[in-house]
Amino acid sequence: MKTIMCVKGLAVAALALALVACSAKNEKTAEGDCCESKNKTEMKYSKKYTNADFYTDGKFNEKVAVEAFKDMLKFYDLPWTTYMDAEFWAVDFGLGDFENVGMGGIFWVNDQEHGYFAHAIYLLPGQMIAEHAHVKTEFPAKFETWMVTKGWVYNFSEVGEATPNMPAIPASHAPVRSKNFVVQNVGDIVHLKEEGTFHFLMAGPEGAVVDEWACYHDGAGLRFADPKAAL
Repeated sequence: MKTIMCVKGLAVAALALALVACSAKNEKTAEGDCCESKNKTEMKYSKKYTNADFYTDGKFNEKVAVEAFKDMLKFYDLPWTTYMDAEFWAVDFGLGDFENVGMGGIFWVNDQEHGYFAHAIYLLPGQMIAEHAHVKTEFPAKFETWMVTKGWVYNFSEVGEATPNMPAIPASHAPVRSKNFVVQNVGDIVHLKEEGTFHFLMAGPEGAVVDEWACYHDGAGLRFADPKAAL
């Protein structure tokens, strides 16, 4: 009888130790997950590529540019899909300075019949879109709205007084007309101030992903402020 009681006692003790160990393990795992999440939040994406990577024998290498954007999207936990494989594009606007003036993008939809457009804009750290405007053609001048989903941008417009402490414009780009800007953070929504006016975005040091919605985009209505810029 004493032997049976002893065995039962040992079994209960072993079970109690197992429960304590399991609880400690779960607490450690939860703490680890919390720390990992916190570290991820505190980390900032930073520039990894330069013009030395983006140009081969003096010619823009779009494949390398796409790889740079893939790296940024991986950091931001954004998927790269088969549709993006087929439709994603990157441009340096013919200025030969993709590190500082360029963009990646994808048109999710550009519906002429129904007059609507959805676009994702991808900007590497510090990268600027060439200053431009959209004018009326046989279609209305493109009117745009932007929302930042990752990182942040300076959102520039030629409408309004010059904003103090303007960031430096890359030397490869002509002097800009748009000198009024706001800092646009994740979740902020900004509208084009007036149809047909010049504007551009410039990413902060973390790069940026920006959703854009607009009426139908007619490429014939695109105008660059820099006479050297082109698609």
